[in-house]
Amino acid sequence: MLLSVKQLHTWFQHQGRTIKAVDEVSFEIARGETFCLVGESGSGKSITALSIMQLLPKSNLKRHTGEIHFHAQDEAPVDLAGLSEAEMQQVRGGRIAMIFQEPMSSLNPVFTIGEQILEAVRLHFPELSEGEAWQRVLESLEAVQLPDPQTRVHSFPHQLSGGQRQRVMIAMAMACEPDLLIADEPTTALDVTVQREILRLMKTLQQRTSMAILFITHDFGVVCQIADRVGVMQRGKLVETGDTEQIIHRPGHSYTQALIAALPENLARNQPHEQRADQMPLIRLSRLEIHFPVRKGLLRRVVDQVRAVDGVDLEIPRGEILALVGESGSGKTTLGRGILRLTEPTAGRVAFDDTDITEMNRSQLRRFRRHMQIIFQDPISSLNPRLSIAAILTEAMKVHGIGENQEARIEIARDLLDQVQMEEDTLWRYPHEFSGGQRQRIGIARALSLNPSFIVCDEITSALDVSVQAEILRMLLDLRAKHGLTLLFITHNIGVVEYVSDRTAVMYQGKIVEQGRTEDIVNRPSNRYTQQLIAAVPRVPV
Repeated sequence: MLLSVKQLHTWFQHQGRTIKAVDEVSFEIARGETFCLVGESGSGKSITALSIMQLLPKSNLKRHTGEIHFHAQDEAPVDLAGLSEAEMQQVRGGRIAMIFQEPMSSLNPVFTIGEQILEAVRLHFPELSEGEAWQRVLESLEAVQLPDPQTRVHSFPHQLSGGQRQRVMIAMAMACEPDLLIADEPTTALDVTVQREILRLMKTLQQRTSMAILFITHDFGVVCQIADRVGVMQRGKLVETGDTEQIIHRPGHSYTQALIAALPENLARNQPHEQRADQMPLIRLSRLEIHFPVRKGLLRRVVDQVRAVDGVDLEIPRGEILALVGESGSGKTTLGRGILRLTEPTAGRVAFDDTDITEMNRSQLRRFRRHMQIIFQDPISSLNPRLSIAAILTEAMKVHGIGENQEARIEIARDLLDQVQMEEDTLWRYPHEFSGGQRQRIGIARALSLNPSFIVCDEITSALDVSVQAEILRMLLDLRAKHGLTLLFITHNIGVVEYVSDRTAVMYQGKIVEQGRTEDIVNRPSNRYTQQLIAAVPRVPV
């Protein structure tokens, strides 16, 4: 056995309360095995990993007890919990490596990627010469299939894409030939095609070196692709462990059962909206273009254009949910913002109920905005932290003359919160007092406050746990039925697309490459890019 965790407790003291982040957790990982820890936000997955690495903050740590036995190859077993900081530094990076969720927070922006990998190599292999150390750096970049490693080794982190930065983090971890790799949500922010490559790469490297992997994730599709065994965490406790097939198809604990049931592929499908043949589309885009200038030189002359949206024709019938899917940089969000004229179109026409809004001046557009709203991906950055929820919900009502007075507007706000299943006392609290899912509900309530006909939903479930995601999606379908809403649902989650949308449009490099009924797009894609996108989606087998 490579790693054996017994009776691990990690408790914190916060504002007079004891937070049992990890509470009586025990598990084992064998050599060459992939063990996945799954659970919702706050379940204790990441704190478990940080406890193993002894990277916990000391200031508010109340209790950190238990045994963490680690048996590195050709070395005597040690209890990591009893090692000094100097001794742990010999273990970290060399025997146990960790990949964090956000590589930009782990990579130093002022050093090249080669210099950063070289530092780790020189630290753990001081006997290597300068040339040998650099050779190991290049070999590690070649092993993770980074394009043109001879050139890229001199690149800075900001010059690489998200997927490339994650490959660099894996290269840095693998350069020291660890016995155990801890990967904390390493693919969460990546597109599905890049995610598939990263998972395949980790599996290949594991088979080559026989290292074990502790993989932390909330994505059961990823679990099915990579895990040998699975542990499920809830509120600091490990409630269930077992092999992957058993956990997915025969979960024993009620919490695991609830998580599996909340997956989009296990929810009842949305019944497609029936559109009358004689009814005009609510939204019609004609040759819409949104270009951004590329400026270079001392005088910042325009030398090129980024064609974020490049001649898009699209119709959204009244009362329909259209899913817009595609990878990062495909132009999805820019298109959604262009429809609302939050980003000004370069050319083309946006018609709302046969009214050309691209011809409106600022004053006309301001009055018209009540009919078209947006729910943003990150609610905490779109909700003013200095305003109460009551002020956030009534502010736009006052601007557009909704409600006779503030008291009437507060009553409307109460009704909106009831519709999004929030308590009435929410009105007098502030955004920071709520969870991510609750803030997203408040964002939905704000979008509904002006009684719009059309709402752009921009990746509104991407950062949510599966159970919260399921609640938000069900609520959106109920609100669509109640208010007759038309929705543009921007997402990269194909499972969500299948559940919530009537039709789907696929975007690639600023163009719509395929569109049609969601069932046809998902099950019978005709465009090659769509086929690759659908094939890369990690799925839970039925």
